[in-house]
Amino acid sequence: MRYALDVQYIGKDYDGSQIQFEGGKEIGTTIQGKLERALRTLIIGKTSENRPIKTIFSGRTDKGVNSLGQVVHFDTDRTIVASKFIYQMNEILPDDISVNNLRIVDQSFHAQKSAKSRYYRYELINRKYKQAFDGDILRVKYDLDVERMQCALNFLKGEHDFSSFKSSGTLNPSKVCFITRAEVEKQGDRVFIHLEGNRFLYNMVRTIVGTLLEMEGHNLPAEHMKMVLEAKDRRKAGRTVSPYGLTLVKVNY
Repeated sequence: MRYALDVQYIGKDYDGSQIQFEGGKEIGTTIQGKLERALRTLIIGKTSENRPIKTIFSGRTDKGVNSLGQVVHFDTDRTIVASKFIYQMNEILPDDISVNNLRIVDQSFHAQKSAKSRYYRYELINRKYKQAFDGDILRVKYDLDVERMQCALNFLKGEHDFSSFKSSGTLNPSKVCFITRAEVEKQGDRVFIHLEGNRFLYNMVRTIVGTLLEMEGHNLPAEHMKMVLEAKDRRKAGRTVSPYGLTLVKVNY
């Protein structure tokens, strides 16, 4: 049977979501590594080290990126009782990873390939002075013009080549994405940038945010975003901002 999990995690202490290998050996600490070990312990047993449970994630998140709605599927011939399974998994997993839902899905379901859209949110602080509980969230000291930022984001909606916002680590040769939501809102001294689309390139969200902040820092017009987008040149965009504050909120199927 094929099962799908909804997984939440705080990415600060992990080397991204996906298991990484070097010389045939797993390196670093990843969300996938922790999840597969917990699944193997619960479903197969602690002594079955050579019988892994393979998981497929809806998408890769980088080191430091959080998730409220990562979707993961796996196959097993064991029958799983959801309520008992969720409790036991969360007892095994570290405190910064949790499983929040389990469901049986059709064998044709694929956590990554079946996804229709992914919704990311980037949170930053817009305040001159630091406060004790700011944590690792990016703080912007100069005033941000949210209306101008929204006008800039509007240029990203629809289907475009997002080459200007991709990092060199992008493996997929396709650079075209369809963005259905690009919004900014301010709540007190917190600014939230919401981006939803069918797919995202490596570091694309963080580079869009970096471009917005560069535009604000230099008082550039909203149309500058259109110029950057159409240039299809990474050198025209802003820096890639910190991963802290970026959250995969939801995957839609």
